[in-house]
Amino acid sequence: MTTTTNPIDTPAAIDVAALGKVAVLQGGTSAERPISLLSGAGVLEALRSRGVDAHAFDPAERELAELRREGFARCFIALHGRHGEDGTVQGALELLGIPYTGSGVMASSVALDKVMTKRIWLADGLPTPRYVRLAADLRGPEQVRAVPEVLGLPLIVKPPREGSSIGVTKVRDASQMQEAVTLSATYDADVLCEEFIEGEEVTCAVLGTGAGARALPVVRIAAPEGAYDYQNKYFTDDVKYHCPSGLPEAEEQEIRRITLAAFRTLGCRGWGRADVMIRASDRKPFLLEMNTSPGMTTHSLVPMSARAAGIGYEELCLRVLAMATLDSAGAH
Repeated sequence: MTTTTNPIDTPAAIDVAALGKVAVLQGGTSAERPISLLSGAGVLEALRSRGVDAHAFDPAERELAELRREGFARCFIALHGRHGEDGTVQGALELLGIPYTGSGVMASSVALDKVMTKRIWLADGLPTPRYVRLAADLRGPEQVRAVPEVLGLPLIVKPPREGSSIGVTKVRDASQMQEAVTLSATYDADVLCEEFIEGEEVTCAVLGTGAGARALPVVRIAAPEGAYDYQNKYFTDDVKYHCPSGLPEAEEQEIRRITLAAFRTLGCRGWGRADVMIRASDRKPFLLEMNTSPGMTTHSLVPMSARAAGIGYEELCLRVLAMATLDSAGAH
């Protein structure tokens, strides 16, 4: 069983004064706004506790142009979902010339779209569950009925550009398909139908960029009756998290390997977190998605994983902030 974790590189001392005036972007307009506000509050408190001149900034209430007018030197993006994690805010900050945390425009945009993410991972030989995409004009009764014949049952139906398990249904019987597709379509123009992987759910975080990126210890998730849904993720203590994961060392290392490969293949930087299923029948791991602006609430998994690697919450926030940059930073 895993009892040790690989050491994570210790960066040089961070000059807090050099970070300048920092905006913690939180809230926003996506369906994950409530979670973003929780993440942002935690990050803001952590940065201030380390002496950072940090201020809350909600793009749903203020124009981003105010960031430049008010002299902000960099942004910590604690936004989740659309208009926060999808490359749009990143693009606006590129135009404003204000460095920001996490992945750049393209990686953010691609990673939020689970279908595009799958296409890239599959092209690079990385394991991800089989899927069927139902576009808005391809959701007639016949197309919907055909999905279980392709993927088998049970299967998962979800909006490909939402997070936090919003709009997700586990379909156990073909008669549930239409209702599941209708629910998912209220959140997204496309609907992603995905093969259900029976087994254990884990998550693995990454900290760093390029060759310096490192996978953090794996977190194993034990949800009541396998229901790791929106309510259990954020508002109950019914889910049990194991970090160290307790997985055999070889499995832990393989999950960290494919997570790091998945992160780099998408062109991610700074930090991120992959969700992975381990198939019970043969212990093969399958990548589900990559989060480029992970949650930072009291129930969130990146802080838990970082803690197991010897990195406290405040230190994690500071490290992520110190890596803030622009896509154009290397172009000059």
